[in-house]
Amino acid sequence: MVEEREFDSIIFDLDGTMWDSTENAAIVWKEIAKKDSRITDEVTGPKLKALYGLPLEDIARGLFLSVPEDVAIETMEKCVVAQCPYLAEHGGILLGKIEETLKELSKKYRLFIVSNCKSGYIEAFLEAHKLGQYFDDFECPGGTGKLKADNIRIVMKRNQLRNPIYVGDTGGDGDAAHQAKIPFVYARYGFGEATEYEYVIDSFDQLTTLRMTE
Repeated sequence: MVEEREFDSIIFDLDGTMWDSTENAAIVWKEIAKKDSRITDEVTGPKLKALYGLPLEDIARGLFLSVPEDVAIETMEKCVVAQCPYLAEHGGILLGKIEETLKELSKKYRLFIVSNCKSGYIEAFLEAHKLGQYFDDFECPGGTGKLKADNIRIVMKRNQLRNPIYVGDTGGDGDAAHQAKIPFVYARYGFGEATEYEYVIDSFDQLTTLRMTE
C-alpha cells in the first residue's frame, strides 16, 4: 500500500475503465487477420476484452496462437494502426456516465490518461466521444516505448503533479500505480480483477465520492 493523502489530479486507464472498444476493434482486427492465410485464429470482441490491458506484444501472443511469435506481433502492429481511424469515427461503448463525471471532476482536478496502447488510440477515443477538452495530457508506450508505470511517472513529471491517483480495472493497473508510488482506484465494474488498491468504485460516477478500502 502507498501512503493515503489528499489527491489533486487523476490519471485514467482507458480500456475497461472509460470505454469498451473491443467489438469495433475486432471488426478491424478480423479483416487484417483474414489477409494472412497462415492465421487460423478467430478474432472476437470477447477474446480482445480478455487480453486488453496487457502490453500489446502479450495481446499478440495470446490472440494469434496459430503463427510464430514474430508473425503474431507483426499482425498485431498492423491491427493497432488500422483500428485507430475506424474507432475515431465509430467510437466504442462508454462505461457509464463518462462525460458527466469528467465534467464534474475537471472542475476540481487535473485529468490525464495513461494506457498500454499505440499512438493514435487515445486520440481516437477523445475524437470519437468529443472528450479532449477534459484532459490536460496523455501518454502510452507508442509515444515513449515504455510501459505503464514509467508512463505514469512521465506524465507526473511533465505536468508537475504532486498527489495524483490512478484509476484502472486490473491488477496490472494497480501494480503500475504502486510502482509509481501513487494510490490506485480499482474500477471493479471493468474487464479485470485487482486485490491491492486504496479505493474502489463500482461505477465511473462514484469517482466523485471515493470510498476507502477497509
